[in-house]
Amino acid sequence: MPKLGYLLPTRERVMENQPETGSLLALAERAEALGFDSIWVGDSVTARPRHDPLTLLAAVAARTRRAELGTAVLLPALRNPVLLAHQVATLDRIAEGRLILGIGIAADMPAIRREFEATGVPFDKRVGRMNEAMRLCRALWSGKPIDWEGLWTVKQGTVGPTPHRPGGPPIWFGGGLPAGRQRTGRLYDGWFPNLPTPEEYPVQMEEVRAAARAAGRDPKAITAAMYLTLAIDDDAARADARINSYLEHYYNVPAAGMRARQRAFAGPAAKAAAWIESYANAGVGHVMLRFAGDHERHLEVASRIRRDLGW
Repeated sequence: MPKLGYLLPTRERVMENQPETGSLLALAERAEALGFDSIWVGDSVTARPRHDPLTLLAAVAARTRRAELGTAVLLPALRNPVLLAHQVATLDRIAEGRLILGIGIAADMPAIRREFEATGVPFDKRVGRMNEAMRLCRALWSGKPIDWEGLWTVKQGTVGPTPHRPGGPPIWFGGGLPAGRQRTGRLYDGWFPNLPTPEEYPVQMEEVRAAARAAGRDPKAITAAMYLTLAIDDDAARADARINSYLEHYYNVPAAGMRARQRAFAGPAAKAAAWIESYANAGVGHVMLRFAGDHERHLEVASRIRRDLGW
């Protein structure tokens, strides 16, 4: 049975000049009470300012008991991996093994290039930095002293505590392009794109699994996930206007461009249910929903959709 997740509106709250965390924590608690399987937080420092995801998820972990908690998606290349390994291990301890580390490399956009420059990281080196950072984190999560020579130097280094789960949390990669699918199959535990249509998804997921087989990994062990954006409203025109406005303000680019780069739905609940189900039928095992505002109502509607689908 597919799992259903929910993205907290951290970016939106900062944009609305409402950065207080109480309402975000209340939304997390409400999502868990409504039966959502996971709660997610996005990441950006200067390109799309919002709350730090690892810090906020620590608070969410303390306020929830059942739901998985994840980053959608974290940018490891912006962070020192030794410090990141320590933070993630501590967070996974607070969450008692409920953490999923969703990661990505970020799209090539002017604001994101400026973000990398501001944090002292070469944008064109971000893929190699991310992959090495994740290997180093996993080595440190073993709990054994390690020596490391590469972009970072570690001599007999350990971090404590180790994560709740031996070896650390599962790492899902958020890239939807061919190179990202190959990377996921070779290195990571889940595929978490926002680009493919329901028709494209099974073909592209098979590319991920083929890359896993070629790397000597178990292809069935890779989680198939999907990141979707929705504006649910019985008035289809109003829903369409809402999602266009949402995407334009969120990314500061024309909505048409963003709707070509990620999957988004606008319309009534019945059609939303059919759209979500089409991804499950395509093989997606974990669907994460981002709502275009009006979160309390959207949570209730999505919860009813979940029950109607029998998830």
